[in-house]
Amino acid sequence: MRRRSLAYAAALAVLACAPALAQSPSSQMDAPPPAAYPGKILKAEDVDPRGLLPPPPAEGSAAQKAELAELHQIQDSRTPSEFALAEWDNIHEDPSAFAPTLGPKFDMAELPATARLLEIVEHEQSAAKKLAKAEFHRPRPWVVDSTVVGCDHSDDKPNTSYPSGHTTMAFTMAVVLSDLMPERSQDIFARASEYAHDRMVCGVHFRSDIVAGQAFGTAIGVQLVHAPELQGELEAARQELHAAGLAK
Repeated sequence: MRRRSLAYAAALAVLACAPALAQSPSSQMDAPPPAAYPGKILKAEDVDPRGLLPPPPAEGSAAQKAELAELHQIQDSRTPSEFALAEWDNIHEDPSAFAPTLGPKFDMAELPATARLLEIVEHEQSAAKKLAKAEFHRPRPWVVDSTVVGCDHSDDKPNTSYPSGHTTMAFTMAVVLSDLMPERSQDIFARASEYAHDRMVCGVHFRSDIVAGQAFGTAIGVQLVHAPELQGELEAARQELHAAGLAK
């Protein structure tokens, strides 16, 4: 229950600062979650999207129309270099997304303890975001409006827009990496925010998808850094990053 309370508080803090989803998470935290859930550390009730996220704007609503207008504005104003970075981010949905910020020493091939930890983190957030996407079943921007164009979305399922999976990954990782390298937390979260914004530069997510991914990823990350089962892996990664000169 304490882990779930931490998750709820983390999600609520993010959503409270976000006009795109100016709603509280659902009050259904005690509703039975879906039975099939492949998480190994967290349980389905820990990441139940019905308790952590509000629903996205309804199709055809004024909020959705405003989000589409924002995507067109981004599409019309993005520079070639901004689009190139968004395309790079599009195909790096893993810890390597933080290499531009943390530098060449942040190489999982050279950091086995960190790689083991982040593999667990990656599995947990992946299982959770699939649960959330299936719950909300929101159409992608390019389904709603075919004039929204951007990065390749051939691998994207058309009704998996909410929450943004890339953003969920980025903020889950950002919470864990900031716990390991607290002196670099501002840069880590700045990179996560840039990475999340690039989903709109790519034209594959609405603003509210991004906000939901920030909240959901933060909630998942907070629970993982407090999970008793991960304390040994966290400490091993912390020592390894210190020895590599990536953390103080």
